[in-house]
Amino acid sequence: MSPAGRGSADGHLGHRGTRAIQRMVEFAPSTGGLALWMRHEDVAGTDAAAHAAAHAAAHAAAHAAAHAAAHAPLHTDGYTIRYEAAFERLPLARQVGLVAHEVLHIALRHPQRYLELAQRLGAVDLALFNLCADAIVNSTLSHLSWLQLSPTAVYLEQLLALTESRAAAVEKSLLEWDVERLYQALVPATSQSKDGARAARLRALGNAADADLRPSPGARAAPELEAENAREWSERVVRAHAGDGEFSMLRALVADLPRTRTPWEQVLRTLLARGLAPKRSVSWSRPTRSYIANQGRTAQNRRLPWEPGFSVSTPTPRLVVVVDVSGSIEAALMARFAREIEAITRRLETSLVLLIGDDRVRHVGVFAPGRADLSGIEFHGGGGTDFTPLLEEAGRHGPDVALVLTDLQGPARCRPRFPVIWAVPETHAGALQPFGRKLVLR
Repeated sequence: MSPAGRGSADGHLGHRGTRAIQRMVEFAPSTGGLALWMRHEDVAGTDAAAHAAAHAAAHAAAHAAAHAAAHAPLHTDGYTIRYEAAFERLPLARQVGLVAHEVLHIALRHPQRYLELAQRLGAVDLALFNLCADAIVNSTLSHLSWLQLSPTAVYLEQLLALTESRAAAVEKSLLEWDVERLYQALVPATSQSKDGARAARLRALGNAADADLRPSPGARAAPELEAENAREWSERVVRAHAGDGEFSMLRALVADLPRTRTPWEQVLRTLLARGLAPKRSVSWSRPTRSYIANQGRTAQNRRLPWEPGFSVSTPTPRLVVVVDVSGSIEAALMARFAREIEAITRRLETSLVLLIGDDRVRHVGVFAPGRADLSGIEFHGGGGTDFTPLLEEAGRHGPDVALVLTDLQGPARCRPRFPVIWAVPETHAGALQPFGRKLVLR
């Protein structure tokens, strides 16, 4: 990350936010110094038109129109703070408030969390998510007298009033609410009636000119890297808050800290790597390497007893993937699952048997090591499920591990000898597996 003062687009040492960051570091050295972990870039003129085009491609036209009309003096994609020319015309205290606001958006990883929530829920209103993130950030900064927040700033207590939650002190609310939970608490209010009075009140709190989150779907890193970045930012925020004490920019150590969650892809790789590792067995036809190296004798030239070596009993490990076609698996999740399985079989040189079925086996496909192709799997929901014939068929192929993609809505009247991993979508995370290991695909 470029430190403040070295991230401008035109190559100069300074950028439009330099004075504001210097003031932040003067009053809150540790939390203000979080800005030094981010990139800063001056935008020539306004990029509203370019943003509208990109936004329209990724989101609904209504959302794109709202954001195209917004001329926020600065905005962020989660990695870089970009300063419009209008930023320089604001008073210093107002500049500090804006920069501090964006710094917390990045430190709390709000743009990345919007993309993650959209992937989980399928559709997320960016304007409403931006409003929730702004409310948390503004309430977090509202105790500071050396900066000025937007005159139209929305605060957490205002949104909580619309969720019919009991009134609580700001510090307590910040310790209880994160942006995902707040958004999902407000979504029913807007979905009940698009033009209802309650929805109108909620949207009236937002101001198009304050729409500053502009996440780019193409900027998301690999799940493992995203988890590592979340862990690093969470640790930075905690250390900075402790370092500044009562002078911290954070009113409280908020519940909205980035969560460190190991991606399911990484867990799946670990489980399958262990289960598919070549098994070794004792071989009395060949000695160990140490026996050969010492020529069967000790240093005193005495004969050593015979030491049997090892041989690989399963030179080509075999994975059986069972796909429950009656399950409610979304296409996007299936695509991620298929790519991950294909990558694992290539990396481990594993042969793959693909079983597709519901209450009976509908299709069996066998793939040579490293040549798995799951892109053609189609789901036709609505039928019942019985895992018994599926697992019995899996056993006929002698797998080292069986991976079952399902919603766990069905009986399993046999327990195979081989390990079974149940891969379950998040919508059925609470379902109990009959045996084996359950992995929730988030």
